[in-house]
Amino acid sequence: MGVLSIVFLGVKNLAVTIEDVAREAGVSITTVSRVVNDNYPVKIETRQRVEEAIKRLNYRPNPIAVSLVRKTTNIIGVIVPGISNMYFSDVVSGIEKYLKEYDYDVFLVSEVKDAKSEKKYVNKFIDRFVDGLIVLDPKTENILSGFYSDVSKRIPLVLVNGYNEGIDLNFVISIQEKGFCEAMEYLINLGHKKIAFVRGEKSYSYDLKENIYKEYMNKIKSPYIIINTDDGNTIEVVKNTENKIAEINDRYRIGRDITAFCACNDLMAFGILNGCSNLGLSVPKDVSVVGFDNIMISEMSNPKLTTVDQNMKTLGKKAAELIVKTIKNENKKPQKVFVDTLLIKRESCALVK
Repeated sequence: MGVLSIVFLGVKNLAVTIEDVAREAGVSITTVSRVVNDNYPVKIETRQRVEEAIKRLNYRPNPIAVSLVRKTTNIIGVIVPGISNMYFSDVVSGIEKYLKEYDYDVFLVSEVKDAKSEKKYVNKFIDRFVDGLIVLDPKTENILSGFYSDVSKRIPLVLVNGYNEGIDLNFVISIQEKGFCEAMEYLINLGHKKIAFVRGEKSYSYDLKENIYKEYMNKIKSPYIIINTDDGNTIEVVKNTENKIAEINDRYRIGRDITAFCACNDLMAFGILNGCSNLGLSVPKDVSVVGFDNIMISEMSNPKLTTVDQNMKTLGKKAAELIVKTIKNENKKPQKVFVDTLLIKRESCALVK
């Protein structure tokens, strides 16, 4: 019993309250609150007395209470479709690095599969009084329905990529059209006409790339070969794509009916490399492969992957810059910030046989 009493008293003494600080400094609770929150002027000598009492007692203000008084949490909510895709983790890294300079913490939600769950997490962040919200690859349905327009009236908001034509919201946009056009032109200039397009489901980015793919295939008068890997944003897409390559080989002779693959992201491209290897095909001797994103391991694959660099950390930095400006009311109207892309030529492409 004696031991239990000592532990209980120790815990009680550690829980220093604002009343304890007020007694120690010989001031009112209101004065301590004003010093802690720095929201009203306090005489220098009184402030020093309170600060010394806080230090002696090792008082830690309740962060929730402080946030309510200051009407700020110094937290930015970030929503991503899937963090296992290194594209998203690199963008988040760029966001976090910039926001640290402004003393903001990042709260992250990942593995958001559909429009309904995306809306749920947006509303959860708003309920928790985050100072701003950044959403990567937002669902087209939530943009077109006006959901995000309503959200922007309640909280500072930045969307990274996603459907943006005629949408009056803050966007940071990778110029994906330019990068994908460069990838298609590169393959065509290598003599490829039998090009397969590999995508996932339900993504504005994939739809955009598919439209470009079709335009180029029409120009060279070649039929479309479109392969859907289902969810394209999780690590499972590598195995799913590998399995798809095995399936389509029954219909198309890879290396003859398909001489090149153009994938919507690097994870899909790795699945293609694995699938071709399983079939005894050599990349790029038998078939060429282009990815998209330029995630870190694209330079470590065998062969090293030709891909489009999306400048992910710059995307993240620009999104963080824009959310801070929006919080500070420095923007008179919604902004669209564009980030360039670049085709990185490595070892996975060659002249058509």
